[in-house]
Amino acid sequence: MDELKTRILSEGKVLPGNIIKVGSFLNHRVDTKLMARMAEEFGKHFDIKKVNLVLTIEASGIALATMCAYTWGVPLLFAKKAKSDNIENGLICSEIYSYTYKKNVTVMVESDYLKPENHVLIIDDFLANGEAIRGLTDLVREAGATLEGIGIGIEKGFQGGGDKFRKAGIDIYSLAVIESTENGIIKFRD
Repeated sequence: MDELKTRILSEGKVLPGNIIKVGSFLNHRVDTKLMARMAEEFGKHFDIKKVNLVLTIEASGIALATMCAYTWGVPLLFAKKAKSDNIENGLICSEIYSYTYKKNVTVMVESDYLKPENHVLIIDDFLANGEAIRGLTDLVREAGATLEGIGIGIEKGFQGGGDKFRKAGIDIYSLAVIESTENGIIKFRD
């Protein structure tokens, strides 16, 4: 998506550890009009008529996933990273390694909200090593639901997460794939 790539180049920064900072428009301060156009792009790729649930992980992917769910008229479910007192029913859980927080985290959803009849599209703002997405696909599988695909705003292609899912035959569509950040210069995959 050219508009997203342009924003990454003009406003994004490469921080130590190959962290891509795009907080000015994607995951801190949110450009809602850009999010709407990103949802439209995902809608062109995936068969949205099959989808009856959008799934993401807290926290920064919620804005994009919400716009997608709203656009397509389906519910949004986000996996929590900590059990709170308001979770009262059975849990579906998966343990992941958080690249952002540099630690293992258990992600969970209530079993009442993710069921075998769900046709799920996973949406997230970023994909690096693929741990968060692996955790979400584990939740879908454990619930007996159907995974319809994975939509990613920005993929860090040089970290290989997306390629693992592609090799497994999963329909993963990233709007911008960053191939390298060498010397702080962002280069996209063709």
